Amino acid sequence: MKNDDRQQKNTAGSTTTKKYLRYLKLERNYSANTVEAYRNDLGHLERYMKQEGLTPETVRREHLNHFAATLHEHGIGPTSQARILSGVRSFFRYLLLEGYVSDDPSELLEWPRLGEHLPEVLSTEEIDRMEASIDLSKWEGQRNKAIIETLFSCGLRVSELTTLRLSDLFLDDNFIRIKGKGRKERLVPISAKAVKELHLWFVDRNLMKIKPGEEDFVFLNRRGAHLTRTMILIMIKRCAAAAGIEKTVSPHTLRHSFATALLKGGADLRAIQEMLGHESIATTEIYTHVDMTTLRQEILEHHPRNIRYAEGIK
Repeated sequence: MKNDDRQQKNTAGSTTTKKYLRYLKLERNYSANTVEAYRNDLGHLERYMKQEGLTPETVRREHLNHFAATLHEHGIGPTSQARILSGVRSFFRYLLLEGYVSDDPSELLEWPRLGEHLPEVLSTEEIDRMEASIDLSKWEGQRNKAIIETLFSCGLRVSELTTLRLSDLFLDDNFIRIKGKGRKERLVPISAKAVKELHLWFVDRNLMKIKPGEEDFVFLNRRGAHLTRTMILIMIKRCAAAAGIEKTVSPHTLRHSFATALLKGGADLRAIQEMLGHESIATTEIYTHVDMTTLRQEILEHHPRNIRYAEGIK
């Protein structure tokens, strides 16, 4: 390939990346820091494409597997590799959506081998079992159901839930405002199911006698004061036990489960970082560990070759 041809293709690749970064800023409303982080991570891919004379339109899966190997050769650790590859996967999904490519070469991209020190996570079915175990005839029943659904739907820290206020809810627009660590605010989408459970809780809440100064808190105890973290921890553990879940479950487990479900559904790490309010992407990278472990277990349990083999050795 001639040098001028390569230069022309590399310019096209750079232009496509700029369009993608503009999309993240304008369409996805990502912060300037997050967009810059994507730019830095995609810089690895752009340098690789320039070296190999490739454009995003000509990249194939074998190229991306080779690219992943070069990350290791450059001394980049497994978790950082996973973060970069997550960004690459998001980039190619955008190209497919916009019609720049007809196939997504990152769909079956091989991921680096990661560690096994993982948090417990719950499946959606286990969350449903916890909610079903709640006695809605009791005063606190609907409140507790709304708490579980809000934690799982929004990935909140328990401290963020206890300080959540009515003035932070924009339920008609399906998002809530969270004041996280360091009083930093972020907007988080909330599911239709969580909105429904909150509205049902408000029916009971409106009948309460609320203590002065506590009127704006979303979740209250019997005495009309906002809940403490300990109260929510005890409630979550009781619901998990009543649902027959033997895992070690806490409010933070629902936050882990939220992030893991997003990653399995195709969300990239930077988007998850924004929604969780993590200061550093390194904190969010734990969910690549969880997702790959879950995926491996699902393959072992459900792939027909593994099923036949397991049946044959019984």
